[in-house]
Amino acid sequence: MKALLYSKEGKKKHEVVLNPEIFGAGINERLLELVRNAYSANRRKGTVKTKTRGEVRGGGKKPWKQKGTGRARHGSTRSPIWVGGGTVFGPRPRDYTVSLSKAIRNLALKVMLSKRAGEKNLILLEALKLETPKTREFAAIAKALPILKKRALYVVKETTPNLKRASRNMRERIEVKTAGEFSAYDVMQREKLVIDEAAVELIEKRLAGTVHEKSREKSHEA
Repeated sequence: MKALLYSKEGKKKHEVVLNPEIFGAGINERLLELVRNAYSANRRKGTVKTKTRGEVRGGGKKPWKQKGTGRARHGSTRSPIWVGGGTVFGPRPRDYTVSLSKAIRNLALKVMLSKRAGEKNLILLEALKLETPKTREFAAIAKALPILKKRALYVVKETTPNLKRASRNMRERIEVKTAGEFSAYDVMQREKLVIDEAAVELIEKRLAGTVHEKSREKSHEA
């Protein structure tokens, strides 16, 4: 598995051989679906709430007497069948959090890295040092790269004050994450993946030892 290394001017430097264990893993669509749903669920606030008849204000007095009016019997104007009454089986505050093990998160990240590499949507960028915290400078670099105006994720070894400020206004176009914090979900949300050359080693260290179980079985059989 190889990836092209680009300079900040957008020129091809040379090909870099990537770790096949990290960037050449098999694609597991079912795993990606489970992880995508889990990350999406964890982003939900779960704060929506409706009031039941016991929580709606008013309704303490019986609207009319029980008998003799010719109308149906009612005990409260806050009944769910009245306008302004309570809600039956409405949403209540709840926790949507789905727990994923570290092994599953790392495996999903390996699968997404491999998927982007297989699609030729992964490129490497030589160590980037911005001279100024200006968006203009960062935008010029992004424009020079072959990402074709697609939404991209830029993974760096560590962020600098200049990079943070320069990329802040371009989050919709290209989001910056460090090698230690980005996740499979971050890669899923972006069509292109740009990795700082210095961040590759950190990614490999982070994901080392998370070999797919099937791969282990095959190695034992061999």
